[in-house]
Parts: sequence; structure tokens; C-alpha cells
Amino acid sequence: MLSQNKMLNSGAKRWGLKLGAQSVVAGTNIEEMVKSVKELNANGISATIDNLGEFVFEKEEALQAKTKILAVIEAIYEHQLDAHISLKPTQLGQDIDYSFCLENLSEIVENAYKYNVFINFDMEDHGHLQSSFDLIDELSKDYDNIGTVIQAYFHDAKDMITKYKNYRLRIVKGAYKESENVAYQDKKDIDQNFIELIEYHLLHGKFTSIATHDHQIINHVKKFAKKNNIPTEKYEFQMLYGFRKDMQLSLAKEGYNFCTYVPFGVDWYGYFMRRLAERPQNLNLVAKQTFNKKTKTLIGIGAGAFLLGRLSKKKPTKV
Repeated sequence: MLSQNKMLNSGAKRWGLKLGAQSVVAGTNIEEMVKSVKELNANGISATIDNLGEFVFEKEEALQAKTKILAVIEAIYEHQLDAHISLKPTQLGQDIDYSFCLENLSEIVENAYKYNVFINFDMEDHGHLQSSFDLIDELSKDYDNIGTVIQAYFHDAKDMITKYKNYRLRIVKGAYKESENVAYQDKKDIDQNFIELIEYHLLHGKFTSIATHDHQIINHVKKFAKKNNIPTEKYEFQMLYGFRKDMQLSLAKEGYNFCTYVPFGVDWYGYFMRRLAERPQNLNLVAKQTFNKKTKTLIGIGAGAFLLGRLSKKKPTKV
């Protein structure tokens, strides 16, 4: 709920990365992002780059997002980064007009195609699911450099992964609060479906990105891939920027393909809060990373959300 609070999102833009998010968000501009990606690449880790922002309702804001993503594609080419793009259709006009959104996405995908850059469509809440797949279906008629995400908490996720098995897919558990009518609510059910989707796509799919911080699932995938003679070229592990850094480096050193999800930009608040809401362990990870740093500006995550709400109500004090 906090992730979609407009007041708090507005306050986050004004107050910057002062509430612990700088440990999991790779800066607010392209220059800072490029530096972060180069560091990952130097350690044998690729990146999927997300220009943060979603649920846009003004055309001007959507066009600004498109321009920024095009600039990221140029930066990937210019700096020869081992990276691709992750984007959200709602940032590019999905809630404004379907044709307008499709036009923006077509320009991005075409530009990325020229530079041999892959574009991954992040899936959002259930209300946007079908129109997102419609956009992918339309763009797939002309381009093959696109893939998407399958969220394991949806009841019909198996139908989705079967339909899109010939795409490069990222498989995740899911990060939005969904109704029990469309999504599993119990962690055991989600985990079980998650593993079944991974196994299916490893056996039948094009390329599988396994997005998890769970070492038990990672170990399961390792054993499953070895047992079924699935080459490492057909899959990769993915984790979020700033989370379980030691494990990310370890998996890369073991010879597995590894990709870090690298978010950047001023619209960091919604992303940050959903990462904390997904699993209680994420809150612990961020808190540990935050308080280990030598700085007096950082505060507790829970208090940070409250403080941000308070600050956003007040007018800035003149100094």
C-alpha cells in the first residue's frame, strides 16, 4: 500500500535516497548507473537496467520516461555494457492510451533492436496483465528482442508460461498485493508453483532467468539442471541490486550466468517499498547494510517511511 501512495512517492523524490534506499538503488542518473553496472561487469555479472517509474497518467511524463530509456540504450552501446533493459508499460502510457503506449514501446524496441539490446517487459499488478501481454504479442510480430516476466503467485501462471515458452522469461514469485481470486496467498503454494514453473521452462523454454534470493531454491535449480543435462547457457540466476552481494559474486565465480536487476532514478520509492514488503528478510538485509555504513544521515527503515510521510506534508524550511 505504501508503494502506491502518491504523497509518499512525491516526498521521496524531494528528499532523495536518504532513507536507506541508496544501498539497493544504483543512483538517480545514468552516470551513476553506468558506474554501478561497470563494477558488476568487472566481476562477471551482467545487468538488467530499470529506469524507475510506473503508474504514469500524464503523456508528458510518459514521453520523458521514453527519452530516458532511449538514453540508457545509447549508454549501453556507448560503454559496451553487458546489460539489457527492463521496463514497465505503465511508465510509458499504458494507463493513458493503448495506442500511445504501443507507439512509445515500438520506438524503444526498434532502437534497442538496432543496438542488439534485449528488452524485458516487467509484469505489474493483475489489472494490467492482459494489456501487457497484448502489447508483447503486437510487438513480437516485428521484433524478437523482447521477453517478459511470469509471476508464480498467479493461479494461471502455468498457462502463461506454456503460451510464452518460446520467449526469454524471467520467473519471479510476485511483488504486488493480489486478491485470492487470482493469486495464491500462502507462501508454500507460491514456492511450489515457482519451482514447477522454473523446471518447466528449463526443460521446454528458450532461456530462463531465475529471480530469487532463496539459496534453497538456487540449490534445487543447480541439482535439477545437472540431473537433466541442461547447459548453463540456457539459464541465469537473477537478484536485486544490493541484496546478497556475496552470493551474487559466488554464483558468478562458480561459472553460472548471473544478472543483477539494477534500478536507478528519482522514482525509487514504490520499488523500494515493494522490495521490503515481499519478504521480512529484505527488511533485515537493508537494515544491516544501512547501519553498517559510516554515515549519520541514515535512519531505520520503518521510521523512514513514517518520516517521509511527515516531511511530505510540510513546506521546506528556508535556511
